[in-house]
Amino acid sequence: MPTREWLDFKAAHAAARDAVHCAFNADEIAKEIAGLGAEVVVVDSDALDRRTFLLRPDLGRRLSERSRYMLQERQGADDLDLVIVVSDGLSALAVHRQARPLLDALVPKVKGGGWRIGPVVVARLARVALEDEIGQLLRAKAALILIGERPGLGSPDSLGAYLVYGPRIGKTDSERNCVSNIRPEGLPIEAAAETIRYLVDEALRRRLSGIGLKDERALLGPPKQGVLEQR
Repeated sequence: MPTREWLDFKAAHAAARDAVHCAFNADEIAKEIAGLGAEVVVVDSDALDRRTFLLRPDLGRRLSERSRYMLQERQGADDLDLVIVVSDGLSALAVHRQARPLLDALVPKVKGGGWRIGPVVVARLARVALEDEIGQLLRAKAALILIGERPGLGSPDSLGAYLVYGPRIGKTDSERNCVSNIRPEGLPIEAAAETIRYLVDEALRRRLSGIGLKDERALLGPPKQGVLEQR
């Protein structure tokens, strides 16, 4: 292998490792989101630290007892249409770079559809499925989590968005829709926001998500940049 290629590989591998172990500043993210005029709540998963989170994925899929109680206390009289969760996942770097711009573009689109959005929940050390418990506790019809994706070589800051209708503990990946590779070099923020807005509208209108919900806009024109998956 040529020396330049070997050095490029080592640099990309190091960036991916750094992204996985990067510290997540939940308070900073919460402050940035609050600056958009949104109500924000910070919670923790049941993973006590980063090492535990990486070795025990199951603990990242459930709330700590304190956080569970806090969300129970925040239940309103009326059901919400959507709750949005923001979490570090496997790349805090992705969240720090992409989450606020995406929310800035997305929230007005969703509210413009007439949907009632709950507080934005910033979750430390979470896996995708934590959106199920959060959505269930806040009595939301749908839940959306913006989470740092597993870094690939050359893409340490890729953000993923996972949508589920009828969130409750025990939902499977086939019941989720995923818009992935959200970053300037992948799916641009505005395009991601428009795709997510479409999926939210359709999920709430048709009362489903996952393999039964597809981006049918592609039938009307050329494929869009980025990746849309059913998870």
